[in-house]
Amino acid sequence: MESFQQIINGDKPVLIDFYATWCGPCKAMSPVVEAIGKEVQGLARVLKIDVDKNQVLAAQYNIRAVPTFMIFKNGKVVWHQPGGADKQTIKNELLRHVTG
Repeated sequence: MESFQQIINGDKPVLIDFYATWCGPCKAMSPVVEAIGKEVQGLARVLKIDVDKNQVLAAQYNIRAVPTFMIFKNGKVVWHQPGGADKQTIKNELLRHVTG
């Protein structure tokens, strides 16, 4: 199983959805995130990280609100969006970092 660091250090962009199970807006964004994951399959990766189960990781990336979306490319944060966003905005931002 790949570690978080291995995943974000890859050459494909990675959308991370930092969420919590008790968060209403997170639940509303869940189908959007899943749809994006299917649409970008092979071009980018999509991960959901539960901040309550991964508190160290959430603290490391200074997650203060959920949902928070981040896109990593080659280990670096290239986009950060606290709160919700519409599907097309997130997908366009993710695809903007696909190379080749």
